[in-house]
Amino acid sequence: MNIKHSEIEIEEKNPFANCKLDREKYSKILTNIIQSYPNGFVLALNNKWGAGKTTFVKMWEQDLKNNEYQTLYFNAWENDFENNPLTALMGELKSLTTKKTEPEFKKTLKKASTLTKNIAPIIAKAIADRYIDTEGIKDAIVGVTKGLSDVFENEVIEYAKKKKSVSDFRVSLSEFIANTSKGKPLIFIIDELDRCRPNYAVSILEQIKHFFSVPNIVFVLSIDKEQLGNAVKGVYGSADLDADEYLRRFIDIEYSIPEPEADVFYNYLYDYFKFDDFFKSPERLQLREVQENKTNFLATCKLLFTNAKVPLRQQEKIFSHSRLALRSFNTNSYVIPHIFIFLTFIKIRHNNFYENLKSKNLSIQEVQEEFLSIIKIKINEETERQLMWLEMFIVNAYNNYYQERYHRKPLMEKDSETGKNKALISSIVKKDAEYDIAHILENISWKQGAGDLALSHFTNKIDLLEALQT
Repeated sequence: MNIKHSEIEIEEKNPFANCKLDREKYSKILTNIIQSYPNGFVLALNNKWGAGKTTFVKMWEQDLKNNEYQTLYFNAWENDFENNPLTALMGELKSLTTKKTEPEFKKTLKKASTLTKNIAPIIAKAIADRYIDTEGIKDAIVGVTKGLSDVFENEVIEYAKKKKSVSDFRVSLSEFIANTSKGKPLIFIIDELDRCRPNYAVSILEQIKHFFSVPNIVFVLSIDKEQLGNAVKGVYGSADLDADEYLRRFIDIEYSIPEPEADVFYNYLYDYFKFDDFFKSPERLQLREVQENKTNFLATCKLLFTNAKVPLRQQEKIFSHSRLALRSFNTNSYVIPHIFIFLTFIKIRHNNFYENLKSKNLSIQEVQEEFLSIIKIKINEETERQLMWLEMFIVNAYNNYYQERYHRKPLMEKDSETGKNKALISSIVKKDAEYDIAHILENISWKQGAGDLALSHFTNKIDLLEALQT
């Protein structure tokens, strides 16, 4: 059994073969944009963290290679130990060199080295004058520099040199790219830029703009624009900085990969983590009370994931954890999938609510209100009854846990006039539904086998406080 989701295998000849989200069509759109503007630009793929951008760009990169594009993939987060991004970017470009183009690359590299020079020795002289008395030590540190007028003159000269070196570097780089890209633009993918050290991320943006803005390079920035904007604000020390306007200076085209259909990914994860090995095991199939476990589990997943826009990475984490916790149940245990997956969901996504439930800090009504705020789904004829069932499962388990057994307040009682059970609590999903709620509570108590199960029956297993079954 898998405990975590492995990296998707990308087949060389058919890179999107294992894509479960039907995203190949978006790669075609992006490739068409490149074909329409081959002279070069900066494209930002803007999606939230955990939306599957890295997997997508790696699949797309292989597809581009199959269409005879030269590509480079640079994970900025994994390489932000390098203080100077120019060193890292030039290091990536070096991988394109051949025996024929190596001399031209060395020429470009030499021009790049000029850009990395600074005037620290000159500045050091001015600082040293204030703190160091021994002239010999000063000269050893900063070399031969005389007086503040020399400092200023050298700064002016250095500025002119740098300005010319930027121009020379870009000309040389453009020639190198033209000779290596076979008539197509080089696609330079920079991933995880929003997860870098803020100053490193901003430095990469600045260097792309000032040094690498040459014909025949298309930069693809895989980012969460909001997080990158926060990094920009941090670097400039201003929460009021217009980060969108700042990033607009660097990004020519912005594209967001559409969200997948809500039920596609969680159904895939259900199969990937092999939930059927438990829910559909021969031993459980003999028990009449648990025949609908799989159906109820997936129906609750639909309620949880349909409108909440849960990032794919978090969906993976929820399924991975719930599958691990499921091993704490015996083959003949009541799992009650509605409660089990909901509690795992809130442990990952809404941990304060989860901990408040465990600590008995909430009233029944507060539990109901928090429940509905989390679900974020439109209540209609299709969803109303499912939501009421989930609501009552949670309320019943919490009520069993909230108070001692012999002092527990009942959730329903028999109506003396009708002889039918009537709920003593109202539903936050549907008002004036006492008899509907009573019917659900009856089923929970008598038919579902969950009447006396307390919240701790589930949380102890979800928190991995009980031994796993082999």
